[in-house]
Amino acid sequence: MFTDLAGFTARAHEDEAGALQLLREQDTVFQPVLEAHAGRQVKAIGDGRLIEFPNALDAVECAVDLQRRLHETDSSRSGPGLPMRVGIHLGDVQGVGSDILGDAVNIASRIEPLAEPGGICVSSHVYDQIRNKVPYQFRMLDSKALKGIRDPIGVYKIVLPWNAPRSPRSDSEAPRLAVLPLTNISPDPHDEYFADGLTEELIAVLSRVHGLRVIARTSVSQYKTAPKPVRQIGSELGVDAVLEGSVRRAGNRLRITLQLIDASTEDHRWAEKYDRELDDVFEIQAEVAEKTAGALRLELLGSERDSLRRTPTHDLEAYDLYLRGIAAFQRTADEGWTRPGVEGAVRYFDAAIARDPTSSLFHSYLANVLIAAAGESIPQAEVQSRVPQLVARALELDPEESDAHTASGNLALQFELNWERAEHEFRSAIRLNPSNMSAHAWYGILLATLGRFSEAHAEFDAAIALDPLFRQLRGWQVRAFEYEGRFSEAIELAKRTLERDPGSRTMHIHLGRLYCRVGQIEDARREAKLAGGLIAGSAAAVARGLFLAMLGEPEEAQQLVTEWESGSATRYFRPSYVAALLTQLGRKEEALEILERDDLRGDRGLWIDFRRMEFDPIRNDPRFVAILREMKLAP
Repeated sequence: MFTDLAGFTARAHEDEAGALQLLREQDTVFQPVLEAHAGRQVKAIGDGRLIEFPNALDAVECAVDLQRRLHETDSSRSGPGLPMRVGIHLGDVQGVGSDILGDAVNIASRIEPLAEPGGICVSSHVYDQIRNKVPYQFRMLDSKALKGIRDPIGVYKIVLPWNAPRSPRSDSEAPRLAVLPLTNISPDPHDEYFADGLTEELIAVLSRVHGLRVIARTSVSQYKTAPKPVRQIGSELGVDAVLEGSVRRAGNRLRITLQLIDASTEDHRWAEKYDRELDDVFEIQAEVAEKTAGALRLELLGSERDSLRRTPTHDLEAYDLYLRGIAAFQRTADEGWTRPGVEGAVRYFDAAIARDPTSSLFHSYLANVLIAAAGESIPQAEVQSRVPQLVARALELDPEESDAHTASGNLALQFELNWERAEHEFRSAIRLNPSNMSAHAWYGILLATLGRFSEAHAEFDAAIALDPLFRQLRGWQVRAFEYEGRFSEAIELAKRTLERDPGSRTMHIHLGRLYCRVGQIEDARREAKLAGGLIAGSAAAVARGLFLAMLGEPEEAQQLVTEWESGSATRYFRPSYVAALLTQLGRKEEALEILERDDLRGDRGLWIDFRRMEFDPIRNDPRFVAILREMKLAP
């Protein structure tokens, strides 16, 4: 731990005696606090100190205790005090007499100036050790290169209780809302798509209220077929309020009935019935957002009101096609990314854009659909030329559209392997819409790919808070722990997830693979049985085939390879999947050839898969290392 007094040099220049008196007063505070937390002052350096501790928890608790006491002392002082900055890092040191030396000392000294006066900053190494052991909040700082330190290190600020923002719009206090699927009560049952699409649009509009956190569609969609009491939904999703209602469409007439319900008491905050023309659908959405914000005691800024009333299109037929596209995309995502399902959704979005080529939302949504499908159900090469055009047009039409920046980030991440631009775009998307679950999730995947695991976990935590029932997020969080080498934590998280969601076949596969990793083969075999039989989607089917091959049962892996080699496959396999299967079957040369020929130059997937244990047999092969270096990834 390094400490430093902010403004000491300037104060000493103005009033040397007074500054030295403050320094002596702080000395009387320091020693008993250090002793209480097993700290040893190594040396004083002017107005700063270097202190070592036996563990990270003692260091953090000592820093908070020191800042608390100094805050109390300065609060009772008639004149200004001298606030202290604290920086903490964890690592090996070498003792030289009573002094200590090493990289850990240098890094701690570089972190300390990043703290605000009266504040504490810790490295990601410390954060990983203590984040679940202390009651304090943490805020990740923007990534910064530390002077003289080669590799980037994540830095977190501890939000001290007496310095915590009191605004009701801080992340910790922001009210959380779930918009339940609207019930379709139209005379035509085929208008179900309109209710589904309008639900997603309400979620999107409400997400523009920056003091509000809105649960994503994938977590609320299950309540359409399995309704539950509002209090139970509130508990399962961790929300303060629930918006529910129905929609009836008859020609150009709309009747939308909505009510906002307190999740803990089930009291109604407000209820409204809108009998309007279809032309008024955007006005209704804006009114709902404003009434909801008012009921949750959120003050809307002028710019936010303008944003809520921003219409995606003035062509209602184009908007209808867009809603049909959303419903079709949701169906294919729920059913396992079938190629016909994706193509059907794309046709609707294409038709919407043909009617209104000036809608940023239509372009960005289609771009995100194509990016999501590429590598899952269709080859990346098929959309390689179109996605950049859609993204560029979406940003040109509306540079403030969060989903457009998400698409731009994914373009840089998955198609271009441009890590720096991807990070910039994901951060922009989150800044514009903190409730953008996809941006948080993909940013977490990027950070895990780059080995910045503590930052990745923070983004996954944010995504899960917005979409707590979305299975894939938990899977990625488990993978991040595995890739970091924290196998026991990965296993525990997978087991906890299965306790809540025992029907997740892919999580049984995740857990079984982890058991293989740590040598618990019988536990792995049990998970293989719980995972059940053949799986339809290519990603899940490959994961199961690889898992069974690790258990000495390579038949499914061989069947998948044969299906791909014969050209009889009815589903798309990205090259990295095939390479992983071949590696596990002992066909290493063929695996490397595919990665060099098809993955590096064509449909890129190794960037997201290269840490998988299935590649361990070729991980140190010079050709595999060369591929990763060309991708600017650490071997």
